[in-house]
Amino acid sequence: MSSTDDELFEPGSTFWTRTLYKFAWLVVVFPLKLWTRTTVSGRENLPTDGPFIVCPNHRSYLDTPYAAMVHGWHRMRYMGKHTMFKVGWLRPLFFALGAFPVNRGKADREALKRAIQILDAGEALVLFPEGERKSGPTVLPLFEGAMFVAAKANVPMVPVGIAGSERVMPKGTNFIYPRKVHIEIGPPIPPPSAPDGKRVPREAYAEQTDVLHAEMQRVFDLAMERVGWSYPITE
Repeated sequence: MSSTDDELFEPGSTFWTRTLYKFAWLVVVFPLKLWTRTTVSGRENLPTDGPFIVCPNHRSYLDTPYAAMVHGWHRMRYMGKHTMFKVGWLRPLFFALGAFPVNRGKADREALKRAIQILDAGEALVLFPEGERKSGPTVLPLFEGAMFVAAKANVPMVPVGIAGSERVMPKGTNFIYPRKVHIEIGPPIPPPSAPDGKRVPREAYAEQTDVLHAEMQRVFDLAMERVGWSYPITE
């Protein structure tokens, strides 16, 4: 992050940022929910006594507003690709809405540090463990960044399946089709821990990543079943 980004970034929230987030939810997320007849199941699985990481599959540019439906209009934080922040006058708005930049395709230690600070401040965080947008019914191998952040902040990860977003806004189009979407929220998964209370072993990261991967696939399959369609995408 640049020095300007450091000035704009706040680990927690203020009355202003919470209000702006709710306004954006009402003018962007709520209309999308109505337009695509989005349903959400499993909110009872969300932790109620502290921060957590929402881990959805990633099939569309719209998955960020769909992820915002997971926790109602409670403010959550998001990593956004750094190119979003190149327009100077938009950067303060993105930060206020809960986003912060990440350089995708490599280990961005600064972004991971910011993610941990956000969780330490008590806010929920959305991370897409698959990385960039994928396609198809299979949850692809996960990056371990989400697991690293969960371990450092000692917070659970909540697997989320978003089914239908790839049909709502297919690759190569800017139109949002009124096609049904379902979001399935699974039970939280604890972060990897160290048996000796010291350093988390590499094997623990790999093991919990496998658990998260399996749960993300399970809720994605269930979401596709409940929305009533499957791959390959047909009109």
